[in-house]
Amino acid sequence: MKTQSLHKRESTLAQSKRQLEILSNGIFQNGELPTFKSKISETNQFPLKAKKLEILQINIGYMCNQVCEHCHVDAGPDRQEIMTKETMQQCLYVIKNTGAHTLDLTGGAPEMNPNFRWFIEEAAKAGIKDFIVRSNLTIIRANKKYYDLPEFFKKHNVHVVSSMPHWTRGKTDKQRGDGVFDKSIKALQELNAVGYGMPDSNLRLDLVYNPSGAFLPGDQASMEKDFKKALLEDFGIQFHNLFAITNLPISRFLDYLIASENYEDYMYALVEAYNPSAVANVMCTNTLSVSWEGYLFDCDFNQMLELPVSSKIKHISEYNEELLEGRNIVISQHCYGCTAGAGSSCQGTVA
Repeated sequence: MKTQSLHKRESTLAQSKRQLEILSNGIFQNGELPTFKSKISETNQFPLKAKKLEILQINIGYMCNQVCEHCHVDAGPDRQEIMTKETMQQCLYVIKNTGAHTLDLTGGAPEMNPNFRWFIEEAAKAGIKDFIVRSNLTIIRANKKYYDLPEFFKKHNVHVVSSMPHWTRGKTDKQRGDGVFDKSIKALQELNAVGYGMPDSNLRLDLVYNPSGAFLPGDQASMEKDFKKALLEDFGIQFHNLFAITNLPISRFLDYLIASENYEDYMYALVEAYNPSAVANVMCTNTLSVSWEGYLFDCDFNQMLELPVSSKIKHISEYNEELLEGRNIVISQHCYGCTAGAGSSCQGTVA
């Protein structure tokens, strides 16, 4: 288990340009596998077009208390990139003047941004219907200043979406680090204690599963049943939904695929599992991703690959809904990850 980000290790894969070179060359350049553009063209789905904005996903910093094996953000304690209050205010202006009904805060560990609570309080005043915070759970137990997060989330009716690779200690700690499982269980129990995840509660608690190796996730509904049974029987924990998310071949997961000599096999698996019916509902069509600096991207993955939106509007301070709606979505081979099998998005399967 590595304890530093690719960025800190000065890995060539910390550079988005190098990642895109790998995704564009080799088996895609020589024609062994079709590019994503040619694949969606077969079913007349190119170019992908943005629809009406429903979800504003904001990455408020790459700083995290964990260094997870497959993190596509390459987050960690050594990352210092943090959204400023000024950029948050620009985001709030857009939130108040757009039709987006969901605000999705992510990181890193978003809770580590010093203005995190202020941002939630201000956004709550703006009347957001669904307010998501993507928590790694262990942050709740990382430091005394975070111990009251369950109560804070409850006060503002925050929808908590939490990473949980598996219901067993071994598989979870392998992917996320020693001790992560026990801290995650404790955090889930504390969220349950204030009402999160209970069957009739409107305090939403959802878990996110992503595979621990070079394979695609299984059936989401079946896994949800297994997770619910195991967590309830072993720890008395309840939650609402499980989202199964496919690992995309970028950043640390790409590093893992190359180091384990699984890259080509994994790309073959993604292409073979391609599902044209998933294309219509991929998250980039109704979501706008905002970086910690305020720049706009079609999705969180494009943000990490530094592929900005195809629009003259590049920054949240210039936001113009009319000019952004209907834009062409920027694509590359990593997009196969969102269209394999039942499809994958930050809200789980899409097909």
